[in-house]
Amino acid sequence: MEVTMAEPGEILPERNVDMAALYDMLRRGKSSAEEIVAKMLDIKREAQPKSQLRELVTQILLNFVTLRQANRSILIEEDRVKAETERAKAPVDLTTLQLHNLMYEKNHYVKAIKACKDFKTKYTDIELVPEEEFFTGAPEEIKSSILSTDTAHDLMMKRLNYELFQRKELCKLREKLEVQKKSLQETITNRKKFLSSLPSHLKALRKASLPVQNQLGVLHTKKLKQHQLAELLAPPLYVIYSQLLAQKEAFGENIELEITGSLKDAQVFARQLANKDNVTSTNSDNSKLDDDVPDEEDDGQRRRKRPKKVLSKENIDQSGIYQSHPLKVILHIDDDEASDLNTSKLITLKFEFLIKLNVVCVGVEGSEELPESNILCNLFPDDTGLELPQQSAKLCIGNSLSFDERRTSRPYKWAQHLAGIDFLPEVSPLVSVSGESNSETTKHASILSGLSIYRQQNRVQTVIQRVRARRKAQLALA
Repeated sequence: MEVTMAEPGEILPERNVDMAALYDMLRRGKSSAEEIVAKMLDIKREAQPKSQLRELVTQILLNFVTLRQANRSILIEEDRVKAETERAKAPVDLTTLQLHNLMYEKNHYVKAIKACKDFKTKYTDIELVPEEEFFTGAPEEIKSSILSTDTAHDLMMKRLNYELFQRKELCKLREKLEVQKKSLQETITNRKKFLSSLPSHLKALRKASLPVQNQLGVLHTKKLKQHQLAELLAPPLYVIYSQLLAQKEAFGENIELEITGSLKDAQVFARQLANKDNVTSTNSDNSKLDDDVPDEEDDGQRRRKRPKKVLSKENIDQSGIYQSHPLKVILHIDDDEASDLNTSKLITLKFEFLIKLNVVCVGVEGSEELPESNILCNLFPDDTGLELPQQSAKLCIGNSLSFDERRTSRPYKWAQHLAGIDFLPEVSPLVSVSGESNSETTKHASILSGLSIYRQQNRVQTVIQRVRARRKAQLALA
């Protein structure tokens, strides 16, 4: 069968092709190819001579040629039918397009006719000026013009023209005012932009003035930032910071103070604390109102309170017992006898506040020593920092548990005194002293000694001197 291929866009001449014969040829070629493949598989499976395979391969190749020829003839016939369909479709599309254009034109005329029929003049709804005002205020060119032979209609036309004249004047005035408004808005926008950029300029100015401040010894920017952070400190840390700062400014103590931590976290914590206080005050007011109302269902019997669950040591950290305030107070203690600024730094202490336990912890910054062997342990007698100073803190972590020994900072008693946290001892000093000695003299001396130690722990100068002396002794022994 001779097959002719068409170029792209070329329409092949019409010719009669038996499509049924072509499809039958495809089916026969497919069946013959499947039989030959099955025979080849049998020959390979039974290990017969390869000469038979060569004949089968030749046959299947001939079948493939026949299949390709039939497929090509079918495709050519399909192209011819498509081309004929396109030729027949073109007049139909043209006629459809003409029909749509006519329908659109018809709809347009119908809408225009309807609009003309429904048209109502607007001059009856216009609030025209009275005739007396028209004759006194209208320009001469409007009053002297003749627009109609009908006197009433002519007067109405003149009044409408006068109304149009007034509105045009008002439009001009409005445009002028719009220009002024736009100019004022641009001025306001520029000034707002300047005001919004002013903080960044001031910040850059402060940053640029830092070397001058360091050279002159006037650290105004750093001091202002520290004071802003101090306002967000926890109350005990604020007391420590204010006392240390007062000691430095009043007596020229050779120390340096610094507040470190996240400002954003501290602000979030302060907002949460303020909201909590508001909710607590509201609840207390509501409870007072409820107490004033007699309880009719009260049978006079007290309900037994369930004992609080004691937390295990593994669950203490999970419950956030050791959660600290975002801000810390850093105290740099310098040698008061050193002349070189680089060698004058002795030790750095870090004060932090544990929120749940309501205690202040202090530790040596950057120290690799164990807390039991550092200079803060037993800075005052019987103050290792392992025993929590308050009963409420002990109840939070359990009576049988002490402070976590793995933490480098500990709640020393002298730190609580510096922070203004007052607490009562578990046993009265009179009882503890009388148990140790029956002598009145020893008892009186022990009480006076305890009171003296307590007063020393409450003094900033005493604590700084003891820490400085211990550090110097440690360096001398090293």
